Amino acid sequence: MTQKRQPGDSQAGVAERAAAALRELQAQPLPGGLYVVATPIGNLTDVTLRALAVLARADVIYCEDTRHSRILLGHYAMARPTRPYHEHNAAHERPRVLAELAAGKSVALISDAGTPLICDPGYKLVRAAAARGFPVTAIPGASAALAALASAGLATDAFLFAGFLPPRRTARQARLKELEAVPASLVFFEAPSRLADSLGDIAAVLGEREAAVARELTKLHEELRRASPLELARWAAEAMPKGEMVIVVGPPLAVVVTDAAIAERLAPLMDALSLSDAVRNVAHELGVPRKRVYDLALGLQSQRE
Repeated sequence: MTQKRQPGDSQAGVAERAAAALRELQAQPLPGGLYVVATPIGNLTDVTLRALAVLARADVIYCEDTRHSRILLGHYAMARPTRPYHEHNAAHERPRVLAELAAGKSVALISDAGTPLICDPGYKLVRAAAARGFPVTAIPGASAALAALASAGLATDAFLFAGFLPPRRTARQARLKELEAVPASLVFFEAPSRLADSLGDIAAVLGEREAAVARELTKLHEELRRASPLELARWAAEAMPKGEMVIVVGPPLAVVVTDAAIAERLAPLMDALSLSDAVRNVAHELGVPRKRVYDLALGLQSQRE
C-alpha cells in the first residue's frame, strides 16, 4: 500500500536539501582570493547558500558599513572579522586588502545591499587585485537594478544601467540628452527627495515613453507603478514616496522614416557634398541603413541626369 504524501513532506525535503548543501559548501576549504559577494537588498532570505558559505569561511569581510552588515551576519549567526571599505577610506584601505590577498587570505567584499560595485565602492579594488594576479570571484545574487527591470514589464532584450542622475537640473537634463537615442531600456537609481524632479526631466527630455518606478524592492512596503514619466512625476510630487527608488524607462518609440523623408533630406546635401558624404550624413541623422540611403541617392542622381 502506497503511503499518501503529506503537503509538509516536500517542504521538509527542501529544507533538508538546502541545509545539506550549505553544510557541504562550508566543509570545503575557501581558497585565498577576493570574493565579491552579493547580499540582500531588503529581505534577508534573499541571500544565496553560496554567499552564506563564503561569508562564514572568509578570513575577513570588508563592508560598506559594518553596522549595517552586522544585521545580516547576526541573522545567520556568523562571527567573522569585519572592516569598513567605502568611498571615503578606500584609498587608505586598498593596500591593506592587497597585502592580505598576497598573504593568501580569503577576503570577502560586500556592500550595504545588493551586488557590490554597482553604484558602490570596489571597482578600483577589483582592478588592482586582478592586475596583481589575485583570484577574483563573483558570488552573484540580489540586484535592485535587475529586480526592477524584471518586474517593470518593459523591454529587457537590451538595457543600460545609468546609475544616479546628476542632482542639479541642468546637468541632469544634459545627461538625459546623452541617453536619448540609446536603443534600450534605461535603469536609474534615485533618491526619494529628487524622484519627482528627475521624472519630470525624463518626461521633458525623453518624451512619451513607457516607464515604471520600483520602490522598496523585496521589503514590506514594496511597490511598483507603471505609467508615463509625466504621470509618474505627478504621482511622486503628490505622494512624496519614501524609500529606495529604481526608475525604469522604456526604449525610444520606433519612428518610421519614409523614402520621401530621406529624399527630401538628401536633395540639398547632394548639391553641397559628395554622394558618399551626403549618404553617410543622412543615414546617421535619420538612423536608417546606409544602403537604403545610397540606393535612393542613386535614383535621385539618375533623375537629375
